Amino acid sequence: MGSRGEIFSSKASTGRRTYFFNVKENRHGDIFLNIVESKKNGESEFERHSLIVFKEDLQNFLDGFDKAVNFIQEH
Repeated sequence: MGSRGEIFSSKASTGRRTYFFNVKENRHGDIFLNIVESKKNGESEFERHSLIVFKEDLQNFLDGFDKAVNFIQEH
């Protein structure tokens, strides 16, 4: 088993939101992607939403994501 917890992270910031793309490993050694959206809610509080995509589901997730992005870009 490799290191536990977060093993890679990147982020994308916009004016209102920040997206975090975290690759993590659980205690069983399973690797998964954790996507977090964080947006400011008031002066000092943040609202966070999280999505987890497991390694075995990643290709199907990416296929669906690509289709949705292509649709948005074409319309």
